[in-house]
Amino acid sequence: MSSPRILILRGGAIGDFVLTLPAIQALRGRWPGAYIEVIGYPWIAELARAAGLIDEVVSLDKAEMARYFALRADLTDEQKSYIRSFHFIISYLHDPAETVKGNIAGAGAQQFMYGSPIVKTGHAIEHLMKPLEEIAIYPEGEPCPVLTLPDEHRRRGSERIGVIGERVAAIHPGSGSPRKNWPLERFVELAGMVSDKGMAPMFVIGQAEVEIDRKLTGMRNEIPVLRGCSVVELAEALSACAGYVGNDSGVTHIAAALGIPVVALFGPTDPAAWGPRGERVTILAAPERTTEGLASLATEDVLALLS
Repeated sequence: MSSPRILILRGGAIGDFVLTLPAIQALRGRWPGAYIEVIGYPWIAELARAAGLIDEVVSLDKAEMARYFALRADLTDEQKSYIRSFHFIISYLHDPAETVKGNIAGAGAQQFMYGSPIVKTGHAIEHLMKPLEEIAIYPEGEPCPVLTLPDEHRRRGSERIGVIGERVAAIHPGSGSPRKNWPLERFVELAGMVSDKGMAPMFVIGQAEVEIDRKLTGMRNEIPVLRGCSVVELAEALSACAGYVGNDSGVTHIAAALGIPVVALFGPTDPAAWGPRGERVTILAAPERTTEGLASLATEDVLALLS
């Protein structure tokens, strides 16, 4: 089979998707000419399309997608034909009652593989690659997400942050949960110290991080802030940065996958399961696996790890 059609169903947040990239990379590596489609959240999955890892994205929120989650679904002929058109279908959707699996199998899927999005043991990357063993694809070494953006994307990123400085340090003070965040005051302190590393600081604020943005604005600091970007635009800008510091977040996983030097700060979450991977990633975990332990990390220690 030289060019199979592959469908991947993947929900979750940014970090969840990035940690699925090694599985997608393995599929693309086995079949460079394969057609790979993702049913997921386009604002996240477009990142993989920009990097050439997938060919198409279909929104998981489309009305017709609800049929696949319905008990004893009455799929249309068009939907059944769509399912049968794929050689492999891999689902990472939460499906404890196997409703989605039953509907897809009932539509005549050629080969269906399931990977639970819930990680109980080991690192998430190996867990998410496990379904590929059914088609004799196994991890080689320690698989890492890799996002290689085309030159045009990288050029846009360089233009976006070039006004800040030649060597920019991206500092992301947010995450999906406040309990995973190093104190904002420490990030501001760090931003004032990165010039010691020959870098110009830049805060990165996600679209949902309104409260952090408000507090940062209230501190009246003069440090540039990158905000209002799509995920692809964010990746473009990060690809041009000389370094990055952030919490356990999806943005941190993107930075690591882009190959820039990353310092990831971990408190209550387990880096053995959720840590970003990459040749230039350094994880600084709190001695006590709590939010309070995370707050105890010294700014000087974080700065020392920023290369």
